Amino acid sequence: MKSIIFMGTPQFAAPILKSLIQNPEYKVEAVVTQPDRRTGRKHKMTMSPVKKVAVDNDIPVFQPEKLSGSQEMAQLIAFNADLIVTAAFGQFLPMKLINSVKIAAVNVHGSLLPKYRGGSPVQYAIMNGESETGITIIYMVKKMDAGKMLAQRKINIENTDDVGSMFEKLSIVGRNLLNDTLPKLIAGELTGVEQDETQVTFAPNIKPEEEQIDFSKSAKLVDAKVRALRPFPVGYVILNGVRTKLWSLTPLKQKTDLLPGQVVEKTKHELLIATGDKGVVRLDRVQPAGKPQMEITDYLNGSQEAFYEGEQVIKL
Repeated sequence: MKSIIFMGTPQFAAPILKSLIQNPEYKVEAVVTQPDRRTGRKHKMTMSPVKKVAVDNDIPVFQPEKLSGSQEMAQLIAFNADLIVTAAFGQFLPMKLINSVKIAAVNVHGSLLPKYRGGSPVQYAIMNGESETGITIIYMVKKMDAGKMLAQRKINIENTDDVGSMFEKLSIVGRNLLNDTLPKLIAGELTGVEQDETQVTFAPNIKPEEEQIDFSKSAKLVDAKVRALRPFPVGYVILNGVRTKLWSLTPLKQKTDLLPGQVVEKTKHELLIATGDKGVVRLDRVQPAGKPQMEITDYLNGSQEAFYEGEQVIKL
């Protein structure tokens, strides 16, 4: 039975942890996750999905704000574990901790490395209109997501996928790939493949100013950006002067000579907006500031605006 320290935070990592706990070949000695955070309108203190799995299985939980130099890190090193497994943990691991394990420290990363190193690989893959993404299991090294690749598995990105659905799919792919990879790693059958540094791209955490949807982009990329930010944090536009979240829209085949952000057509049930590349999208679900999300029909019924053809309603 090999001992494991698991590090992860969001729902993506929870099924991976569960699988390790259920495997009789492993003993999860400790779980490290981000500190509890206040969430929702009531700002209720909430544990991470990974912590919930650990608590439900009576596994010790460590939640340092920063691992490096912490008392928790010294305790983790003292476990003298065989393996460290990370999955969307959210912090850099000090080399002293990585080097403390007997076999290896590995990361379950949500992209087809060397593409999309960083904290938002799924978001960037969708945002950039990629047709596929996947999971790469790598050795952990000092440089972010730069370790040798132990295994990789691809998965398609459908036109209807958003970050939520892709995380669900990738979590299962990651769980299964890790289950296939760890026995070979433990047996010494894997040495890893170096990443091609000429193919490296980065996916840094999404900043608040990057949440605005740019309608000067093509209809396809406008839709991709909406899906890349759903269900969190949800992209927005300034619609008739009001910050309005876009939950869902549909790229249409029709073309227009109107400028991006202008009204192409408005009926009781539809609002069509011009994008770059002479494209057109239909807004489906929106959420004006201070209001719940709503279908576009309800939004138009409750709006005081006329929305005439050619009107510049979305600020670029």
